[in-house]
Amino acid sequence: MDSTDLSSSLRAAISGLHKGLRKQISSIKTYSMTEFETVKFLARHESLSPSELATLTRVKTQSMSQILKKMELQGVIERTRSENDGRKVHISLTPAGKEIVTKTRYERDEWLKNAIETSLTKEEKELLAKALPVLQKLIRNN
Repeated sequence: MDSTDLSSSLRAAISGLHKGLRKQISSIKTYSMTEFETVKFLARHESLSPSELATLTRVKTQSMSQILKKMELQGVIERTRSENDGRKVHISLTPAGKEIVTKTRYERDEWLKNAIETSLTKEEKELLAKALPVLQKLIRNN
């Protein structure tokens, strides 16, 4: 298989796996993918500004403002004024927001664990384990 076919097949496989993982997130069915991405980015960073979140999720600042308003009303995020500049606001997850992250990670990990246990042979599991460093190398190089 040449590099073009390999990259296309790998993209399709990863995309299918990603879709399967997204379907497992029962705790966020009321959230759009952009809202879920917002939570995901806040879980990775202690706090971010609304404009940083808009850039990361690739939405307009006005759209992010509406997303944050909804999530604040639901108790998922909180706004904190900057100590250095009162005009700036930092967005962070509340304990309820952090619980969403924990729950969705658990749901996806359980689904994937079950899929691996029920679908793969011992040899395939070993092959998958050997492929992980290669996949991680692709991620690090981009």
